[in-house]
Amino acid sequence: MLALFVVIYLELIVDIRRPGVVLVASLFLTAGCSTAGSDEHASPPTPPTVQISASHCGEGWTNPQAGPQTIMVTNTGNVTSGVDLVDVPRGAVHAELEGLAPGVTRPLRVSLAQGTYAIRCDVDEQNVIVGPSVTVVGNAPGGPATVPISSNDLLAPARAYTEYVTGGLKTLLAKTEVLTQAVDKGDLAAARKAWLPAHLAYESLGSAYGTFGDFDGAINGSPAGLPGGVHDTNFTGMHRVEYGLWHNESTKTLRPIVDQLYRDVKALCDDFPAQRLDPADLPLRAHEILERTLQFELSGRSDQGSGTTLATAAANLQGTRETLAVLRPLLESRYPRLKQVAAHLDELDALLAAQKHGTTWTPVDRLDPRVRQTINGTAGGLLEELAPVAEILFPRRTR
Repeated sequence: MLALFVVIYLELIVDIRRPGVVLVASLFLTAGCSTAGSDEHASPPTPPTVQISASHCGEGWTNPQAGPQTIMVTNTGNVTSGVDLVDVPRGAVHAELEGLAPGVTRPLRVSLAQGTYAIRCDVDEQNVIVGPSVTVVGNAPGGPATVPISSNDLLAPARAYTEYVTGGLKTLLAKTEVLTQAVDKGDLAAARKAWLPAHLAYESLGSAYGTFGDFDGAINGSPAGLPGGVHDTNFTGMHRVEYGLWHNESTKTLRPIVDQLYRDVKALCDDFPAQRLDPADLPLRAHEILERTLQFELSGRSDQGSGTTLATAAANLQGTRETLAVLRPLLESRYPRLKQVAAHLDELDALLAAQKHGTTWTPVDRLDPRVRQTINGTAGGLLEELAPVAEILFPRRTR
């Protein structure tokens, strides 16, 4: 019988590209060689099933061992619930499930070291409930955990960033005024020189773009998606002025466009004190700013003729730095790779600065391919390192 299975294996192994072939052959060999009563390939133990509801939070989790494990979580209540697996008494979150609907069972996968843990249930429209404490035994290492923050913890960072934006808007208005005056005087050379500082003043505001509402499109919109493209009447703002300045449009054509830009910037400055920067947006922006930079600036897609998207990328990096600076008090004890992030921000900054030559910048499409690859690779790696920030600083209910 064993010989027959070996023959089958040899025939099947020839075409290993066929899905499942090697698996099937291996199963045959196992069957031919195994002895009666062997438990070498016994099925893994059934994962424990834990109940989640307002009255049965975390019940059913017993005798866990250290190391990787899966817990099946079933919502036995009648409302949607969130689930956190936390250590006791610190309350650091080791794993979580969001939006577990009534009657639904989902796996909660986690790696735990020896210690005391509990299931915390965030039941809709009720106080948070912490289930019974469970002792995990064994010597296996555990995975990462995050001490949760509340929405109130983000208020101070949001106030600090609002102050930064308020100062940045004053700078933006002043530099836009210089640009406007140059065009009004008919001095295209001075206007080209004034355009980049004004544009960078806006781009360095970083995390606030979601607060600006319609002003963002008016001041910094692109022609993408507009029926008339760069000639569409709805294409306005910094990039419309850029297009005109680097495509030989006359100051007579540009004057109404730049005057409208100045009015929009002035209106934003007047309106911003009444706006509220959502504190919960800050952790998201730490990643999103650089994501947009990689998509639009480092690709050159946003360039309307000036060839300065690397300068814009550097301004975006400043916005990222400011965002991380106000979040640093919350991140220092929660994100071990924060110093590495700072080092890679410096590295990317240096790579971009190397492409500045006096008052000009190397256009993206003229970069040495190896240099461009290094810049993109560094930005991509930094994006991966910034991705956990939003999850680490996601406000959670703890009571």
